[in-house]
Amino acid sequence: MKSIVSTSFLIFFFLFLFLVSQSAFAARKTINPRNPCKRMVLYYHDLLLNANGTDVENSTSAAVTNPTKLGNYVFGKLIVFDDPVTKDENLHSPPVAKAQGFYFYDMKTDYTAWFAYSLIFNSTEHKGTLNIMGADLMMEKTRDFSVVGGTGDFFMARGIATITTQAFEGIKYFRLKMDIKLYECY
Repeated sequence: MKSIVSTSFLIFFFLFLFLVSQSAFAARKTINPRNPCKRMVLYYHDLLLNANGTDVENSTSAAVTNPTKLGNYVFGKLIVFDDPVTKDENLHSPPVAKAQGFYFYDMKTDYTAWFAYSLIFNSTEHKGTLNIMGADLMMEKTRDFSVVGGTGDFFMARGIATITTQAFEGIKYFRLKMDIKLYECY
């Protein structure tokens, strides 16, 4: 009798483990890099406040630290921004979002930066945020930033924002094209 009970228990236990493992595999999403669940192309415009602080009306970003003396590539300089984001390359187009965050120059031997920001949408088309961060290897033609989350229409979104520099006017102005591909959409 004891043998039948222990055998029945073992069969029930392994059946239970099998069912739990199957439900865990069924819940796992497959991600197809060729087929994002949402894709947007947006343009980020950054207008840096000049060193003497005379262009406050037009500026959308400001340096909050000076570069260090380590190297010739503004290493250590920190910029905070509240930049317009448009659907086309024109700075004067109506913004569809705002990019709020910071970047800092993080290499002594070349121009590179690290970005962390939120795209804040508040329109009839989208409401919510997308949180983006990553290394900007400025000399590369394209760079990928990680989309690490979101709120509202972009609740818990994950994906990639492929960045391309579209325009660059010294340190005063630059425009980035963001090809945003979301692979997890809820």
